[in-house]
Amino acid sequence: MSRIKFGTGDCDPKGLKALVLGGTGAMGVYLVPELAAMGYEVKVVSCDDVVSDNPHITYVKADAKDKAYLTELLNEKFDVIVDFLIYTTQEFRDRYDLLLQSTGHYIFLSTYRVYDGKETPITENSPRLLDDSNDKEFLATEDYSLYKAREEDLLQKSNYNNWTIVRPAITYSKRRFQLVTLEANVVVARALKGRPVVIPREALSVQATMNWAGDVAKMFSRLLLKSAAQRECFTLATAEHHTWGEIAEYYKEIIGLEYVAVDTEDYLKILGLSDVNPHPRYQLAYDRLFNRIIDNSKVLRVTGLKQADFMPLRRGLEKELSALPKDTVWSGAEWIWENMDDYLKKHQD
Repeated sequence: MSRIKFGTGDCDPKGLKALVLGGTGAMGVYLVPELAAMGYEVKVVSCDDVVSDNPHITYVKADAKDKAYLTELLNEKFDVIVDFLIYTTQEFRDRYDLLLQSTGHYIFLSTYRVYDGKETPITENSPRLLDDSNDKEFLATEDYSLYKAREEDLLQKSNYNNWTIVRPAITYSKRRFQLVTLEANVVVARALKGRPVVIPREALSVQATMNWAGDVAKMFSRLLLKSAAQRECFTLATAEHHTWGEIAEYYKEIIGLEYVAVDTEDYLKILGLSDVNPHPRYQLAYDRLFNRIIDNSKVLRVTGLKQADFMPLRRGLEKELSALPKDTVWSGAEWIWENMDDYLKKHQD
């Protein structure tokens, strides 16, 4: 265990050791320097090659899901661990004891997608899909919203007290931009090439919540070692919300995105829906087509942040999109581009 006993009071982070697992992604790129600025000595383990320009931040290229490596790493006894890694339920079951025994405070990354769509606004006590859905086929899967909830349950049922569960809403950051279920390698890349995207007509009037990653980093960092965060869940989100149609218009104003509204089934076919890849349907039906309006009063109360501290969505998108390197290479969505182009050609001729 670390030298800090979580839950006995709030601690000065200066000189404390923080481990960030998978810390080079959308949220980690803002959280890591935030922790260093607060006084933590930060070690980041990820599969990316990153060179630090900050004496208080060390990057290590390694597979932190390798249990032998993780066991050796945790011998360093970190005061706090922020875990961005994606585990299967069984992988987390095999590791959570080790993680919790090796630190003063463990932050587990869940998702706001665990909530069902029956309550608006969403609070931390809103029903979860895992507990409330009647869709047996869906419940039999390892959809992201379900396995995160199952891993939450492992912590909730454990005898440990030194954990906090965080459930971020959709987060945009640098190369990470979303529109309904589309990612930057479609939305931004096609806009910059002057090619339209398709989005489901059904989503245009649905309310969505999108966070700037810099704000999420503030929320993360201010929960660390807080006694009020012990054995608690927090939705990390702005209270600002917009329809997907309004968000599409923001992309149009900022980078010239043209979009075409289509039927939901056509949209899913374009994304490559199949029996072996049902993910787009579940993500759409059980998240993006729910009105996602967040009551963030709990995280504001514990962190001391105010809604006015957060970046307005349009300004944040403009900030991040304008900072994209002109030589950015986009990959990983070639089949979606092809399907989208075929669909648009057939229906616009």
